[in-house]
Amino acid sequence: MVRIIAIANQKGGVGKTTTCVNLAASLAATKRRVLMIDIDPQGNATMGSGIDKAELEQSVYDVLLRGADIATAVVPVAEGGYLVLPANQELSAAEVELFGQPNREFRLRDAIGKYAENFEYVLIDCPPAINMLTVNALIAADHVLIPMQCEYYALEGLSALVDTIEQIRDSANPSLQIHGILRTMFDPRNNLANEVSAQLEEHFGERVYRTVIPRNIRLAEAPSFGRPALYHDKYSRGALAYLALAGEINRRESARP
Repeated sequence: MVRIIAIANQKGGVGKTTTCVNLAASLAATKRRVLMIDIDPQGNATMGSGIDKAELEQSVYDVLLRGADIATAVVPVAEGGYLVLPANQELSAAEVELFGQPNREFRLRDAIGKYAENFEYVLIDCPPAINMLTVNALIAADHVLIPMQCEYYALEGLSALVDTIEQIRDSANPSLQIHGILRTMFDPRNNLANEVSAQLEEHFGERVYRTVIPRNIRLAEAPSFGRPALYHDKYSRGALAYLALAGEINRRESARP
């Protein structure tokens, strides 16, 4: 059964795209079939997967607004083992254009359709904002993975995102759930990070992943080479952390009824 997971946080710079790319590669390394959808106009997940966003014949924009078949728009990742529905700057116009379309909030869900059944995981990299593109992702998804840094302002942003998820659940997607909260760029020497981490575990319990993503130079370097960290330096702390996260997610899914 396919699991569609939106990776979302309206706060930028929390490791959202890094998580999407590296989790996709790590899940693929565990022999799962993975599709990654880049729905961020910056196209960073596309570039981080080694795909030139300036040379795309079709993108997620064509799928959302021109009725293109998703199967013809996906691109295989040479170093990663997963498929990508890529994005480029054209997607910036989609925010405005979608407002004039019928069923604008359901465009991504309808486009994914039965094609998603070819995969075990579909990961959606969302923009760093709660806009129409993010709403499309949340309506298309079963679950939300929330990457966040353990700092004070991140807690406020998390509260706002949880409220948004509840609103989407009540109005358009009753099956939407938080899959887990992922602590990123974590430095155990930082007292504030440890305090915020403890608060997360107290309030969210088992929904906080046991895996913690450390600050790691290899994770930061990998996008400039257009490859996941697993293919940049598979022995780095960052690559090993995302492999551990993939294992934790697989175990959670295996334990579901």
